[in-house]
Amino acid sequence: MAIPLIAPYPLSAACPPDAPVPEPVVDWSVDPGRAALLVHDMQAYFLAAYDRSREPVSTMIPNIRALIDAFDAAGAPVFYSVQPPVQAPARRGLLTDFWGTGIADAEEAAVIPELAPRAHHHLITKWRYSAFERTDLRQALSFARRDQLVVTGVYAHMGCQVSAADAFMNDIQPFLVADAVADFSAEEHRSAVQWVGRRAGVALRTGDVLEQFTTPGKGE
Repeated sequence: MAIPLIAPYPLSAACPPDAPVPEPVVDWSVDPGRAALLVHDMQAYFLAAYDRSREPVSTMIPNIRALIDAFDAAGAPVFYSVQPPVQAPARRGLLTDFWGTGIADAEEAAVIPELAPRAHHHLITKWRYSAFERTDLRQALSFARRDQLVVTGVYAHMGCQVSAADAFMNDIQPFLVADAVADFSAEEHRSAVQWVGRRAGVALRTGDVLEQFTTPGKGE
């Protein structure tokens, strides 16, 4: 029951460059002193479903790379969610009914080389759609004095959206980066961006985050 191949789609179909993504409901902006970055499930197993030479992945990966570099430069924490290989049935639970046994080995579990975590980055062992469920992400953010979470990775309408919703329900401001996530289809991608932006956080683009990190007064 492996993840089926995902047809390429242009990011412009999910987040048109000349349209809001959507217009923010709240006036939050990304603050380098408050924000942490989540690189969600960017493991070989999940990326194998895509043609890496085409959108959305061909644009998503360099955008996530740029965000990691910006967070590193600002001294802001970067968290990676990573699902473990060879999960015991009792730990995997109902995920098996939907997705089979999951990641088979260390090679499939590895974060793709372009985004490989560095020694100072934080790895979260992830067991369910949400990066908060059965992990210490909430406690780690609190210890780091971070109350904003910038969400990137795959898949937008599952783990990314649910993690953003969980952040909101833990009083952590979520930001979903529309051109730094990918999904099964443009429709599901667009739906995730719209839902988070209207119901639980702010949807924005990579350029918006980078501008807020480098422009004096932004994010304050």
